[in-house]
Amino acid sequence: MISLLQRPRTVPANHPPFAGLPVHHIVTQDGRTRAAVHVRGAFIQARMPLVCLAGYQRNMSDFAAFADYFRRLGPSDWPLVLIDLPGRGRADDRRKVDDYGSLSDARDVADILAALGIGRAILLGQGHGGQVAMALAAAHPLLIGGTVLLDAGPVTDPRGIVRLRNNAEHLANLRGKSVLAGFRRMLAGNHPGLSDSQLDALALRTHSFDKRGRAHPLYDSRLIGLLKDISFSDVLMAQWPLFDALKCAPLMVLRTQLTDQLRRETFDEMVRRRPDAEALTLAGQGSPALFDQSEEIAAVARFVFAAGTRGKWAA
Repeated sequence: MISLLQRPRTVPANHPPFAGLPVHHIVTQDGRTRAAVHVRGAFIQARMPLVCLAGYQRNMSDFAAFADYFRRLGPSDWPLVLIDLPGRGRADDRRKVDDYGSLSDARDVADILAALGIGRAILLGQGHGGQVAMALAAAHPLLIGGTVLLDAGPVTDPRGIVRLRNNAEHLANLRGKSVLAGFRRMLAGNHPGLSDSQLDALALRTHSFDKRGRAHPLYDSRLIGLLKDISFSDVLMAQWPLFDALKCAPLMVLRTQLTDQLRRETFDEMVRRRPDAEALTLAGQGSPALFDQSEEIAAVARFVFAAGTRGKWAA
């Protein structure tokens, strides 16, 4: 039974981006709040599952195209887990806004892996999801069999945070036809060349639209409030010890060409510190990565299949 203090996530039935992504819920550390989990593939001892963590206010729909193509590559039915952390997608909102953060999310991921019987996994984290992966590696290095960071690193570019906050606040004030036009204008900057229908599909990953054309976020709006004090000129504290915690396993680092979440100099320093890491730039796009091109998905798949068969994970 759901506690009266719990904040359930309301998502329209048959929301298009979630088609083909059925979920079940796992109660997290507080004993009340549920994360949403999509699982596919064959969980066998010789294959470490790939666990995907989305960006700050985003959800597993960002990995839908990736997941569909990934399953057709390499060994059939490789185990794959997509997670909506509390406050996002089809997970519950946290009871208290102060409970949001990468450390809390990392503890939840550890609990989710335990609930699924996964003793070791490869983590693919985009943006905030990558920071969660680093926090998990620092706290539980034995859980990490490999890491893929996408537009994520130990130093977050404040430009991306300010853009996210300003866009969310602007969209909340739009009504009618101007709502969709606003989404298209904002998304086109990071994804030049996409058609209006493609931009509309991208907007549906984070919002639903009612009959009046109003946009409703598929995330806890309090997440945006937590960003209110950050400005363009801020120099955010580097967390290189968290990045260094990833030395426990193979590493792949990805950066979209137009991202404002991860500066090029930070990405270059990550590669310098981990010369063994595979590095790849996704051309012609920014954050969030579309992650729908065969070449980039195949590169990640090769990394996963190699890292995932080097050791055994505890069932």
